[in-house]
Amino acid sequence: MDDTEFIDFQVFGPTPVGWDPATLPNEVVDEDGTPLRVKGFGEPDPRVPARRVPDDPGVVALREHLKANNGIRGLEICAPDEVERAARIYRRDGFVVVRDALDEEHLALFREGCARRLREILSHPGRDGRKYMAETGRLPHRYCYGTTSASRQMMHDPAWTAMIDLPTTTPILTEIFGTDDYLVWGGGGDLSLPGAIEYQHLHTDGVDAQPKGAAAEARLRHFRRQGMGIDSDKPFDELDFRTQRLVMDRTPTGVTINFTMTDLTWENGPIREIPGTQTATQPPPVPAEEPEWMRLSTLVGAPAGSAIFRDVRTWHGATPNLSREVRALPSIEYSAGSRNGSGFQRTMPHEMWQTLSPHAQRICRFIKQAPGIWPYGAGAMHPLTSGRRAAYQADAGDRGEVASVYTDPRSAGTAIRLFNRDHDSGY
Repeated sequence: MDDTEFIDFQVFGPTPVGWDPATLPNEVVDEDGTPLRVKGFGEPDPRVPARRVPDDPGVVALREHLKANNGIRGLEICAPDEVERAARIYRRDGFVVVRDALDEEHLALFREGCARRLREILSHPGRDGRKYMAETGRLPHRYCYGTTSASRQMMHDPAWTAMIDLPTTTPILTEIFGTDDYLVWGGGGDLSLPGAIEYQHLHTDGVDAQPKGAAAEARLRHFRRQGMGIDSDKPFDELDFRTQRLVMDRTPTGVTINFTMTDLTWENGPIREIPGTQTATQPPPVPAEEPEWMRLSTLVGAPAGSAIFRDVRTWHGATPNLSREVRALPSIEYSAGSRNGSGFQRTMPHEMWQTLSPHAQRICRFIKQAPGIWPYGAGAMHPLTSGRRAAYQADAGDRGEVASVYTDPRSAGTAIRLFNRDHDSGY
């Protein structure tokens, strides 16, 4: 890594960062940074260009194809005050774009935080002439703020926590969940450097499970709050199969908001979303079988400062960044209130929680640490699993435990991730 790349470094506009030809297409690294030793995050891109340079014939051809075809035609973009319309589109498609979610002050704060944390991630040089150390298991030139944090989340950084309760997003979340009694799970978000020439495989961020007992009744109440009065006198287990499926389809267990730090264009790696797949029970197609229209189903036209509300079950994936700017989509992750803190990690400092609005405090109550205890690993950013593990264990000592797990391949892939656990609070 050349330190001069980070003079006046930003996550919007032209940058010298990226386009490292020494990093091979589809190359991944293991826990310790050794290249080509693990399968990686999901699947390699079988149609990737041969070299990571702007004038490679494959890159040139891909750029021309994307310029002519990339983007969802007629993408609907809502204003923040179009709450009911935004919720209707979200329930129909599994996602919705809302412009002007961040004012100038919040956009500047988030851009600064994203640039600051990316500098830390890229401060670890790659091996054998590579400019950057790749993130364990992830395709080249792609990183995730959450998974590169040794605490697994970014809830210790005010650039993220300031976005939890916004007047432009909270009303829409309340409409989607049918209540303001939802929860915050964490925050992170992905990014791609210029020269990320691979398509990331389509995946979900979670798979739905057949609800039972109290969880099923909670989702049924959520369903009925939407004005759906079908069989209003029956409990969930007495509903017919089609109505049970409709209840599940209309009641997401998780909503992620990604915020755009720059305009999403045909060439800078816009996220792709496949409309209507939040209700799919089959897994997404593997890259070799993915039709071209899905590769082009991207959110081109979403302006900087937008909020992309995503049902975590919707098929989505990253696309090639053939531009000269970083494409960052930091996120806040919300959960239905019926989870009651199950599986949540204490990644927010208590002192930071005290600075939040009353609503934000309430929905973050399950992720705040005890007073005077810094969340284990918070503040350490490292692309390698081994580096994150060391930082977490140095903080936690014998008070915590770290587990390496492989996520469901139907979901986020096979990337190694660290889930921090306090002995007293569980996962």
